[in-house]
Amino acid sequence: MATLFISDLHLDPARPEITALFLDFLDGEARSADALYILGDLFESWVGDDDPSEAGAAVAERLAALADAGVPVSFMHGNRDFLVGRAYAQRAGMVLLPDPAVILLDGTPVLLTHGDLLCTGDVEYQAVRRQVRDPRWQAQMLAQPLPARLAFAQQARAASQARAGALRDAGTMETVTDVDPATVDEWFTRYGVDTMIHGHTHRPAIHAVQVAGRACRRIVLGDWFEQGSVLRADADGRLDLSALPRAS
Repeated sequence: MATLFISDLHLDPARPEITALFLDFLDGEARSADALYILGDLFESWVGDDDPSEAGAAVAERLAALADAGVPVSFMHGNRDFLVGRAYAQRAGMVLLPDPAVILLDGTPVLLTHGDLLCTGDVEYQAVRRQVRDPRWQAQMLAQPLPARLAFAQQARAASQARAGALRDAGTMETVTDVDPATVDEWFTRYGVDTMIHGHTHRPAIHAVQVAGRACRRIVLGDWFEQGSVLRADADGRLDLSALPRAS
């Protein structure tokens, strides 16, 4: 048995094969897990717990079944689904985690975060993040009619894609959107952990990091755009970061 960590599924009606892959994962491998942690961006967008997404309904049903089968499910907000609320979490049988959060993994403290807070070099993004995570902004957004919120989500996605294109054209995509090494070191020191797990950057890897003479590791989860990136951590401390077969 293992504890499973995933992030950046970006479930979307335009990619039904990824939703199908995730549902198969929930009905299969996840059923024998010790626990499942979803570290943000489960959905490509989320406009409130009244979101009419069929994927959202199917995922809630399967996650609740997983939790009912005895596998604890924890969810941390990402930059795409920060409006997932307590109503949906309860419906899906998920525990909402703050970002960041320290958990005990087989008795060892491990730091979990979506990862966007580590990208401090992206000043423009961090300003937007502060705005949309403000409870007053969120309350105003959720008070809008559903069609207005859906339109806003489409506009936000288009703006994000345009900015990503501009960064690629300028040759700064890799540096601006990746984590800041100094911030990573500061977090290891602040939280007193030797292991950090995050997503967001879509650059799956296990990095060895030296922090004030300590050997640390930063584990980056991959996305699910064409495959399913899963980190498996067993009771003996073994880590396996690999991908599920490509969706058909």
